[in-house]
Amino acid sequence: MKGLLSLFAILFITFSAYSQDIIGKWNGALKIQSTQLRLVFNIEKSGEGYKSTMDSPDQGATGIPCDETTFADNVLKIKINSIGASYEGVFRNDSIIGAFTQMGMKFSLDFSREEVEKQELKRPQEPKPPFPYYTEEVKFENKKDGNTLAGILTLPSKKGKYPVVVLISGSGPQNRDEELFGHKPFLVIADYLTRNGIGVLRYDDRGTAESTGDFNKATTFDLSNDAESAVEYLLTRKEVNKKKIGLMGHSEGGIIAPIVAARNKKVSFIVLLAGTGVRGDELLLMQQRAIAKASGAPESAVLENEKLNKPLFKQIINATDTVSLRTDLTEILKKSLDSNPMLKAQLTAEQMEQMVKETVNRLMSPWILYFIKHDPYPVLKKVKCPTLVLNGSNDLQVPAHENLFAIRKAFAESGNKKLTAIELEGLNHLFQESKTGLPAEYGEIEQTFSPKALKEILKWIKKQ
Repeated sequence: MKGLLSLFAILFITFSAYSQDIIGKWNGALKIQSTQLRLVFNIEKSGEGYKSTMDSPDQGATGIPCDETTFADNVLKIKINSIGASYEGVFRNDSIIGAFTQMGMKFSLDFSREEVEKQELKRPQEPKPPFPYYTEEVKFENKKDGNTLAGILTLPSKKGKYPVVVLISGSGPQNRDEELFGHKPFLVIADYLTRNGIGVLRYDDRGTAESTGDFNKATTFDLSNDAESAVEYLLTRKEVNKKKIGLMGHSEGGIIAPIVAARNKKVSFIVLLAGTGVRGDELLLMQQRAIAKASGAPESAVLENEKLNKPLFKQIINATDTVSLRTDLTEILKKSLDSNPMLKAQLTAEQMEQMVKETVNRLMSPWILYFIKHDPYPVLKKVKCPTLVLNGSNDLQVPAHENLFAIRKAFAESGNKKLTAIELEGLNHLFQESKTGLPAEYGEIEQTFSPKALKEILKWIKKQ
């Protein structure tokens, strides 16, 4: 008995030591070609296990909830379903050596207690203070959902009445500058417009940086309430020309802007940057095909991917309740993977089971379910205000030809002749002048936002 107690004591002490070691702040940096993206895990004890959050300092995102955190036999495993990511690493000499996986792509990523220095990148367009215009930190409330949005209002001067544009970011938790890959496109756009007589309101997404709320439970429709609350806030400001309040949305923001404009007549114009005209499931298939082909993937691999995804998307489109949907998606995915000899040869049964579980969890997130089902076409038909649509010919995430065709058709059917739709040659999804349009280029390109796109935006807004 005494020996057993001694053994238990040793095990308890060892476990406690590991607990103390793994708890706290862990710093690492993803290195993708020439781009560095810092990540931070904040690990806490929770009952007999652990819980954690993730920060992405270079994207201005903090406190992203992690869905699972386990630490056993010196192996740390963390899952972040909201971004389709996971991490697995081995604890060794006060470091964690492992890999970060997101959307099927795997990257080496090690963590330590030491803070990673921010990599200085060349971003020649990024403006530096002092600015020749009025800048004010602001907060406004989304009364429908009960969250508070924090951001910056820039005006040509403190006195006067100005047209003002609300900037709406793309998918994922974004800060007010829509910071990603070391770029701050919304800062560049806001600076350019404000210097040219147009005010800009940009804000942190809910649950991001200084804004409150839960981003992980939000759908695109929920985020439209945040954008609409920005319009309501501007209506309270004496410096704002209340008949000239517009919305400018990038990517998912280009889906949100028409939703708000269709239901709120106080929006006088909208600008869609890489906005979509096709339903979410169709867009995802287009995106996957375009990126795969540009990456040099064989046609057989592209077709295999579509064969896997189409039945899943179709099931989501036709689903009437989420309880049976989870079961149906699991069965469909298992059947598809079982019929794939290449995957069966590469993965164990346990790994296959894990892949199914993680994929279904991602598909069942509120944002994904809404996105796949949402069709922007009927919403665009309800838009009555002047609209500018810009898409880049090198955009692989929102292919220009198909989406511009659908947007033009929607406006033609509704009889709204106040549409200007332009395909800008050589620009990618971030509106950078690019070679391939592949996401891997985003961080490598020094340009943040094409000057020719900025000129088109300014010229069109001034006409309004």
